[in-house]
Amino acid sequence: MCKFTTIILLFNLFLVSTFEIKAQNVDLELLHKVYSVKETVGLSRAISYTTTITAFGVPATMATIALISKDDDLFKSAIYTTAALGVNSVLTYSLKHSIDRKRPYIAYPTDFVRLDEYSGGSPSFPSGHTSLAFTTATALSLKFPKWYVIAPSFAWAGYVGYSRMNLGVHYPSDVMAGAILGAGSAYLTYKINQWYWKKNDNKKLIGLEAFKL
Repeated sequence: MCKFTTIILLFNLFLVSTFEIKAQNVDLELLHKVYSVKETVGLSRAISYTTTITAFGVPATMATIALISKDDDLFKSAIYTTAALGVNSVLTYSLKHSIDRKRPYIAYPTDFVRLDEYSGGSPSFPSGHTSLAFTTATALSLKFPKWYVIAPSFAWAGYVGYSRMNLGVHYPSDVMAGAILGAGSAYLTYKINQWYWKKNDNKKLIGLEAFKL
């Protein structure tokens, strides 16, 4: 019985190891294909650079407009979006340093060169740029569920993910994990936000009420 159990455990270990190797090979193959598209590197750099500015600029702009127009709901949306970005950042960087996956250009220096000199210093998994972009896109889509908000938001977020692979700083699995984490952070924060304001009878914010322009 003991020998039989040992054989089963070894067989399962073999299957898991084989799956991990195949998954890693697929990851590298996809990365090679995206990285090899040199025609889009310039656009990828430009889009990648917009990530942090856009992600934090959106709630800042919303808050400014809300204060000027005395729009309490818009101000709350700005706070929600900022909170979602905060939740995402904590989760993303906790995972990065827990898993500590090497970047493609570090793990495979003969295959990849870092084409984004301004980022790529932290561990690879998950993609921080992608998670920020998808947090922003999901938060905006949940608060403003209109096609003209949803379509460009996710088109931008999707290209941010593509750009990180095209620039050789992330694997496809990093990008996929970043997208899921970003969307999940926004959705979780959205539900907490709904619960909080419902519990507090959707009261007006004191700062907004007292703010005079």
